[in-house]
Amino acid sequence: MLTIIKNAEVYSPHYLGKKDLVIGGGKILYISNSFTSSSPLDVEILDIEGDYLVPGFIDSHVHIIGGGGEGGYSTRTPEIMLSSVIKAGITTLVGVLGTDNATRTMTNLIAKAKALRDEGVSCYAYTGSYHLPLKTLTNRIIDDIVFINEIIGVGEIAISDHRGSQPTLEELIRITSDARVGGILSKKAGIVNVHVGRGKKLIQPLIEVVNNSDLPITQFLPTHMNKNQESIKACVEFIKLGGRIDFTTSSSTTLDENDISKPSKALKKLLDEGVNIDNISFSSDGQGSMPHFDEKGNYVGLTVADVSTLYQEVKDSIINEQIPIEIALKVVTSNPATFLKLESKGRIEEECDADLVILDKKTLDIKSVIARGKMMMKNGKIITKGTFE
Repeated sequence: MLTIIKNAEVYSPHYLGKKDLVIGGGKILYISNSFTSSSPLDVEILDIEGDYLVPGFIDSHVHIIGGGGEGGYSTRTPEIMLSSVIKAGITTLVGVLGTDNATRTMTNLIAKAKALRDEGVSCYAYTGSYHLPLKTLTNRIIDDIVFINEIIGVGEIAISDHRGSQPTLEELIRITSDARVGGILSKKAGIVNVHVGRGKKLIQPLIEVVNNSDLPITQFLPTHMNKNQESIKACVEFIKLGGRIDFTTSSSTTLDENDISKPSKALKKLLDEGVNIDNISFSSDGQGSMPHFDEKGNYVGLTVADVSTLYQEVKDSIINEQIPIEIALKVVTSNPATFLKLESKGRIEEECDADLVILDKKTLDIKSVIARGKMMMKNGKIITKGTFE
């Protein structure tokens, strides 16, 4: 069946104006100023006059099988459910393991990625976790990336964090080199997703890799970079070197309006510094544990990261920080699509995947979600739920 979306005010994320779209076979087939169907085929017409149409959101860092366990077995966070993903406007996500590569495994991660694909969204994964040596599916990073469809890179490897393996320069160079070669051979991103903790070195180990090897700085995507003023300063310097950074939308834990850990405020700060928006993305860290430690490093409690924060921070960027919508949308659409080499994602263009979100023009709230051409949520009501929901 073909679907015609009429009278959409389109952000691709750049502004296209009012357009009609024809969707079929999971793809955007045709975009025009006005389209009238005389086809004898089954056609559904969706008139969204007065609303915005934007690309489906990409979340490049989600603990799809749950995460954490820093407080013991009872604190292992639950796996993500499809309805949570859809309500957040996310049509593409990337699964990670994180701290726990003992009770959670790569086989679990890939099985869940396949399940989410079966349920209607696009899902990928990174091979490995915080710790070295990496536990991969095939015992080799290159083979994982080349032969496992879902695997597009390595991560999340922890640096500057007491929970990580404190990787050496040589280890980071070897891992990054293998990721790059795997990406080249398979036409995938081959990026290394890096968890950056609160240690004093921050992202200095990544700069040392670039300075001591032939590897490009774009091979890394350091995340959790919106911690404090020091990390924001490091972001500016890293991007000036040609690097890319990622802000975690579940990281802000205070209501302080001046809290720089709030991604919308951190984004505004970087833009005011003249940083190129094309080098910044947001991710949620969804279903990951957010542990709290005292000044001595003792565990004192945790909360669970929420994928709904991804678009909320984009919305706050637009409304509270007065960042233009076509700029703010980039951090969850075209930018992560570019970083992850997902060529058919993150844009509203002919032949791109029909991953679309309809926003209320007045409130900017998510109204409807289309993933791979299928309506998943319509006018705020979930149509397609996960198998066990």
